[in-house]
Amino acid sequence: MAVDALPDAALTAPPKRGAPDEGPALLIVNKKCRMGSEAFPATLAALESRGIPVATCYRLSRPKRMEQVLREALDSGVRRVLIGGGDGTLNHAVRLLLGRNVTLGVLPLGTGNDFARSLGIPPTLEAACDIIAAGYTARVDVGLANGRPFLNAASLGLASAIARRLTPQLKRRVGKLAYPVAAVAELWEHQPFHVRMTTDRGDLERDVLQLVVGNGRYHGAGNMVTPDATLDDHRLDAYTIAAPSAESGREGTGLGHMQDLSTLARVALSLRRGEHVSHPAVTSVRTAYLYVDAQPPQDINADGELIGHTPIRFELAPAALRVYAPAPAPH
Repeated sequence: MAVDALPDAALTAPPKRGAPDEGPALLIVNKKCRMGSEAFPATLAALESRGIPVATCYRLSRPKRMEQVLREALDSGVRRVLIGGGDGTLNHAVRLLLGRNVTLGVLPLGTGNDFARSLGIPPTLEAACDIIAAGYTARVDVGLANGRPFLNAASLGLASAIARRLTPQLKRRVGKLAYPVAAVAELWEHQPFHVRMTTDRGDLERDVLQLVVGNGRYHGAGNMVTPDATLDDHRLDAYTIAAPSAESGREGTGLGHMQDLSTLARVALSLRRGEHVSHPAVTSVRTAYLYVDAQPPQDINADGELIGHTPIRFELAPAALRVYAPAPAPH
């Protein structure tokens, strides 16, 4: 089956060949993700055909049960954990894998699959299993939002509001179209907010429509945080979209709302190519940490999951997670 071409992996250092035998793997598939139910038997077959031994396998739907299974497996000495699902599923798993001598294998069965995209893993089960079988691994950073891990990006404003609309029912009904459908619905109601940010290079303060803080390169099903963001550079990359209605004094008016919509539309058209960083309404920042406060207080969305609200501190756990990644291109 033909798939869309993916960009190179968002990594600074090339993946290296892992240990020759890390033993049998634990397989967990989220049966509530977009492709979870139908993919479970195909996943087992694909792993078996590539000689990847699976010690135990689970088809689960509750995060607490997944965490329990992970803890038991890690305590028993499992060193390979294969997760089938989307970014939200991986988010629930990563908090138990940080700093451990374990390799994570990503099976992109969700809606957005932004972590797989940042790693350069194609969106097919067969290709993902090929990468695990090849045995190349990379060490990647993990973002922390008030101490809570995230892999891809955390956001305030529009992206967070869209996440509230992305119900499991919507994802199953329209699949990859869930993001644009939710975005169109939210645009008509979205309001700007005032944000104060402290970085390792100083303070910023402005009225914005959105703030995105990235560990990886992608968020929102293929939108770029910044084109230079990588998973292993020990830095956070962030961008804001300014609210023209606030700058013009038309905030809360019909004309101001149209100004904001126009700006969002122009920026949105360039997000997938990373060209948004040159838009006059966009400010991008690279920093080791970021403290954010907002008025009115804003919900925080991390890897597609709502995790809390402002104020919040973002930082990194450097090289805290080992993952299977595509083999480096031959020179």
